[in-house]
Amino acid sequence: MTIRVLLVDDQPLLRTGFKLILEAEGDMAVVGEAGDGAQAVEQTRALLPDVVLMDIRMPGVDGIEATRRLVREAAASAHVPRVLVLTTFDLDEYIVEALRAGASGFLLKDVPPDELVQAIRVVAAGDAIVAPSVTRRLLDKFATRLPSAHEQATPARLDRLTERELEVLRLIARGLSNAEIAAELVVSETTVKTHVGNVLTKLGLRDRVQAVVLAYECGLITPGALP
Repeated sequence: MTIRVLLVDDQPLLRTGFKLILEAEGDMAVVGEAGDGAQAVEQTRALLPDVVLMDIRMPGVDGIEATRRLVREAAASAHVPRVLVLTTFDLDEYIVEALRAGASGFLLKDVPPDELVQAIRVVAAGDAIVAPSVTRRLLDKFATRLPSAHEQATPARLDRLTERELEVLRLIARGLSNAEIAAELVVSETTVKTHVGNVLTKLGLRDRVQAVVLAYECGLITPGALP
């Protein structure tokens, strides 16, 4: 099945570069482009893309508000596009807001082409992805708000998880994929998928991106937890 992609960025040159990369893939087709968030919402309604590759800082409606609108509309529609956000290191203040708005993934604009292509496939399949480098930045951002050693290590909301599920959540928050978690815990990838599903269900989360944000906000992992 061909993955239909909508490119959203206010810089035409970047859109052209992304288009060249994606259209070289046999399973992807760029169905449209938009230069701001408002156009992105309109184009999504008209073109029904599977994945929206979304910039954040744009004139008028920015990527965060556009993502929020797309997710809200998807809740009342049969078509549910996935939003993959691209940004640069100087936009750290937007990371959490974009994820809370409903983005399914977060990558840096200097991501290697093969990683960008794979990320699009991941979110198109209904999963979520956060670049390890972005995960590191998230941890740094939340470090000052994490609980100290004498404070409660496991917030009440997490009490419904088993010890293994907590362990899986910590690994998700470190940015590990299901395959990497399976290798870390020496279990099958199918077992990991089951644990991830249990974590999301018990915590009432949409996907693993929301799980990452929750883990930081609850202080489940601490500074130095990432390599």
